[in-house]
Amino acid sequence: MSALPQHLDIHLIRILYLLLVEKNVSRVALKLNQPQPSISASLRKLRELTGDPLLVRGARGMVPTQHGESLLKPAKRILDETENLFVKKTPFAPQEEARTFNIAAPDYLDSQFLPSVVALLRRGSPKSRVVIHSLGPGVDYVRMLSDGDMDLVIANWDEPPQHLHISKLFEDPIVCAMHASSPYAKRTADDAMTLHEYLTLPHVAPSQMVQGSVGVIDAFLERQGLHRNVAVESAYFGLIPYMLMQSDLVLTTGRQFMQFYEKTLPLKLFTVPVKFPPMRFYQLWHERVHQSPEHKWLRDQVTAAAKALVKGR
Repeated sequence: MSALPQHLDIHLIRILYLLLVEKNVSRVALKLNQPQPSISASLRKLRELTGDPLLVRGARGMVPTQHGESLLKPAKRILDETENLFVKKTPFAPQEEARTFNIAAPDYLDSQFLPSVVALLRRGSPKSRVVIHSLGPGVDYVRMLSDGDMDLVIANWDEPPQHLHISKLFEDPIVCAMHASSPYAKRTADDAMTLHEYLTLPHVAPSQMVQGSVGVIDAFLERQGLHRNVAVESAYFGLIPYMLMQSDLVLTTGRQFMQFYEKTLPLKLFTVPVKFPPMRFYQLWHERVHQSPEHKWLRDQVTAAAKALVKGR
């Protein structure tokens, strides 16, 4: 395959196309608002590049050569495809269009948050499909975002990946929870847990999303030179509150998450004797979809669900 000429540009192809259509240098100059000598110079360059006269004198003016005729359709196709490259993105029409939205999230979110997201997406884009993916150990969400297998990831991170786009959704203050009938819970006021007790009591903690890493709770404790007694680690965070019912375990998590379980389970919540920052939940997305109208709409719905959650507290 021969190399493309270095000086072939879109403007020259447009001149080629118009010359083949108009068959007149003066008319092309008027259409492009350029002086006629400039168009004549471009025709000479095109003849040089193609090795063909392209336009020759006929009985009633200029006519394309056979080779010139053969270039008409390819030139038009190049111009059309180039225009498509830079055409302004049309807005997403959620009520009419159908998309598949892939969202990954852990199961320790507030129990009302994802249902609210799904409700907003269903109301806003009823023809679209929503797929909620789990987010646990072994899930390479960074790769999935970059490959397009995932649109959004919702979770909390001690340090979110730097190269991804991020927006904060909501904060959740940290509390401790135990079975209300456990010996420790019976004898201790909800604001009387000491630091020593907190660190030595048996804890249940979620498995980490990335193997070998530590969660936001343990990462914060490590920075303070502290270490708690994690007796049980579970990949099923939604089952942990039920594990408290038959054990002496302590769960450290967000206050918002515990609201649902407080209503149905005999739990006692304690003020944590460590000044944890609140859990901060974010949505993450990749640069590849940053400007996409439908993804902007998706992120707006997630943000709206988060605002409604905070407002309803």
